[in-house]
Amino acid sequence: MRLFGARALVTGASGGLGGAIARELDARGAHLVLSARREDALERLGAQLGRRPDLVPADLAEPGAATALAERAGRLDVLVANAALPGSGPLDGFSAEEIGRAIAVNLAVPAQLARELLPAMLERGMGHLVFIGSLNGRVATAGSSLYSATKFGLRGLAAGLREDLHGTGVGVSLVSPSFVSGAGMYADTGVQLPRGVGTVTPEEVAFGVVAAVLDEKAEVNVAPLALRMGARAAELAPRPTAALQRRLGSREIAERMARAQKDKR
Repeated sequence: MRLFGARALVTGASGGLGGAIARELDARGAHLVLSARREDALERLGAQLGRRPDLVPADLAEPGAATALAERAGRLDVLVANAALPGSGPLDGFSAEEIGRAIAVNLAVPAQLARELLPAMLERGMGHLVFIGSLNGRVATAGSSLYSATKFGLRGLAAGLREDLHGTGVGVSLVSPSFVSGAGMYADTGVQLPRGVGTVTPEEVAFGVVAAVLDEKAEVNVAPLALRMGARAAELAPRPTAALQRRLGSREIAERMARAQKDKR
């Protein structure tokens, strides 16, 4: 899969992470279709790019929005399903509507977009689907039940689709960041992590997206080594790893993030 000249849709493009991905793809010569709820933010991002992107404002939490976006976007070679809603906090702290919105935007919409875009990609024998997951899609911590549910689901979606599409010329990748500094949902909260827990930059995540497409990678975990090792340890030994997470204050961090993110659900 080549990026130069490819037509790529980036959802959630008005956020800091989506903007970094858009800038990196633009620098690689892709023609971009950018989508987010806020048209003014899309226009500001578009003005920063070397090539004039197509702007398609959409609230992906609305019923039918994914199908409408796919139709308006037209022919696409690459999907970067980046749009997501925060989900920190205990499950009983969410309303029924908030739970539905999080599951819709974080999981159902990527699946719907892939479904809409796949027939044309398969007909051409070329394309790539990139799902932006999270390290919370490999290990769940206190206060992450809803968010982790959507990201675990997204990991399963990507893995299953990749097997379904083997040999078709259409690739599927999952790019999973840890805490991202400088932009994105975690950075917007202003919450401080325990000493020794590192972060990654939006640009590192964007480079992970490019590597996923160019190198046909199944999964790209964009995280400091210690967090990648911690996620692996949680898969192999969940109980002792969970105890360590509690000692590091995972519950308190989730509570602070939930308070900061409440108005964005």
